[in-house]
Amino acid sequence: MVSPRTKQYLLCEVLSVRSAAPGVFHLDCAWPGGAPGAGQFFMVKPGRSAVFLPRPLSVSGWRAGSRTLSFLVAERGRGTRELAGLRPGERIRLAGPLGNGWEDFLPPEKAEPEKPLALAGGGAGIAPLLALADELSRRTRAFDFFAGFKTRSFGLENLKARSLIVASEDGSEGRKGLIPEFLRAERYAAVYACGPEGMLWALGERCGEVPCYVSMERRMACGVGACLGCTVQAAGGNRRCCADGPVFPAKEVFV
Repeated sequence: MVSPRTKQYLLCEVLSVRSAAPGVFHLDCAWPGGAPGAGQFFMVKPGRSAVFLPRPLSVSGWRAGSRTLSFLVAERGRGTRELAGLRPGERIRLAGPLGNGWEDFLPPEKAEPEKPLALAGGGAGIAPLLALADELSRRTRAFDFFAGFKTRSFGLENLKARSLIVASEDGSEGRKGLIPEFLRAERYAAVYACGPEGMLWALGERCGEVPCYVSMERRMACGVGACLGCTVQAAGGNRRCCADGPVFPAKEVFV
């Protein structure tokens, strides 16, 4: 079980909104609350908004010295378009950190030290893996990063991986094809993934006996497990993506 972390609901300052690619942007906010763990998320909504519900966003970066939260966001509807239109100095409502994270699923430092870890992200699904990559870099644990995109890559500028493998569906950058085609799970101590569900299914199947952990995406209303609106079907019964996840062992959710 993930260690309890203090969840707070705060009105914060927007520090910057920067384009990462067409339809994708970085959102940086001041966060005076408790430090998030890699893999956790926040419920996010502009201080003034025409939408009723906040949007769940995975943390893509946390700078403790400046108390800065970073999110990598894909525009998918009215709520995320509002976020894209924010300006520095505007106010934003942040609730979090929420959910579990990658921490509980990392192997012990001495477990298979000769094998690196594999981080695999698809599109904006690289966001929580960027936060994990930062954490692993501080621990000096070797990892390879697999990043898949429809066309061009984004968000990988500051990555400190042992190896970076980029794939694009149309072949415009890196290898042509899909990430599961290039990841050889037997070379790794464990695999950590986030992205389209089809990609996660394929990785879970290819991993076999190699531990594989996936960060799931669902529409969320409350973010704390009260509304039961983000159900994930799992072995042994339904799970709440927000409160029981968003990180799950692949073998539990892809059965």
